[in-house]
Amino acid sequence: MSDYIVRATAGNHQIRAFAATTKELVEQARQAHNTSPVATAALGRLLTAGSMMGIMMKGSQDLLTIKIQGSGPMKGLTVTADSKGDVKGYVFNPEVMLPPSAAGKLDVGGAVGEGVLSVIKDIGLKEPYIGQTILVGGEIAEDLTYYYATSEQTPSSVALGVLMNKNNTVKQAGGFIIQLLPGASEEIIEKLEKKLGEITSITTLLDEGNTPEMILTHILGDFGLEFMEQSSTRFFCNCDKKRVEKALVSIGRKELEEMIADGESIEVNCHFCSKNYEFTVEDLKVLYEEAKK
Repeated sequence: MSDYIVRATAGNHQIRAFAATTKELVEQARQAHNTSPVATAALGRLLTAGSMMGIMMKGSQDLLTIKIQGSGPMKGLTVTADSKGDVKGYVFNPEVMLPPSAAGKLDVGGAVGEGVLSVIKDIGLKEPYIGQTILVGGEIAEDLTYYYATSEQTPSSVALGVLMNKNNTVKQAGGFIIQLLPGASEEIIEKLEKKLGEITSITTLLDEGNTPEMILTHILGDFGLEFMEQSSTRFFCNCDKKRVEKALVSIGRKELEEMIADGESIEVNCHFCSKNYEFTVEDLKVLYEEAKK
């Protein structure tokens, strides 16, 4: 089954909900970056959140970036998503290893540490929208729940999970974002809080083979749940040699001159997908001429 996101409404349009299955894209990210299990879990959670937050945007050119900077050994991670379901990202220290948490789970919070969560939305205005909050635990889902409450004043429940196989490949990945819309009644709020309190673990739901539709039905089935649409999502990086050439031209003639003087080919690595682009001295000379124009 390919990765996808479902969008739904409930409670007579007082609740909006998104749920995703992202096993394939998280596994692709793991392979691209050769991440340790705890780094895979952290990146997988943020990629899952990014995919759902991305399709919340309306414009075809809109871009969302989520950055986490932390004091832990992972140092941080960055994810970028668009409104079409394409998402990419990387971990600053993909090799981080930590013993399991007290609960016997991958210690994402310990790997991330204390720090800041930033959400940057580029929706075609002069300046991008930037929302920032402190990390409240480093487990990512609760940090995004806190972000929505404080920065966007939208009461939300965010659940994200990544389950690993014994050989460190991704067994399951997915999550949900459920939000109360302005004007939600006290009755709906109380009923939803009670229902969410009964959910013990998103990873358990995923491991039992629940689809995004089944997860939302499990939570919102008594709220008049209506499914709106299904969108595919994937790990996709739009880097190519032309983009890298433009970046090299933009660094200026002096730097290019120094690279040419070294007399050796250079390799440029894409942070988001780990793809390498090689440029010979002859290639650099062509780019130098380009930079002179």
